Amino acid sequence: MKRTFFILIFLISFNNCTEIKKENNHINKMKKELNINNNQVTVLVEVSYSDNVEVIKKFIRDEQCPLFFNLDDSGIVRFEWFLNEENQSGTLIEVFENKNVWENLGNKVLGSPINVKFQELFKIQKLTVLGDINKDFKKKIQAMNPVVKSYVGGIN
Repeated sequence: MKRTFFILIFLISFNNCTEIKKENNHINKMKKELNINNNQVTVLVEVSYSDNVEVIKKFIRDEQCPLFFNLDDSGIVRFEWFLNEENQSGTLIEVFENKNVWENLGNKVLGSPINVKFQELFKIQKLTVLGDINKDFKKKIQAMNPVVKSYVGGIN
């Protein structure tokens, strides 16, 4: 009887561990969808700079990224910098849950001290917006000559 009881407990425990593994499996959490627009907006900012790279890195790490990290806004999915020190260029990748999050943040940041410093340090070579945006906000950023591309299809 004891042996049967222990075997039963073992089987129940094993089954529960298997179920936990299934629930925690990254593949199961990340359900793929085909040709369904998730309404995210991705912004690619291609820049060049002439200041010392350490000045640039200090601005990115100590000023700009902490500011965006500490914003009371859960709609920022990604905000990451990549630099090519040899040709003094960089790419900022911003991903937002939807156009409203990006536009609200843009309205807060445009003209702010952090944006003024950004414009002093960098020259925007190309601004690409992937996703739909409102016409009014597009007019607001027109001076940056954005290339706006709408969603067509894919896997997400």
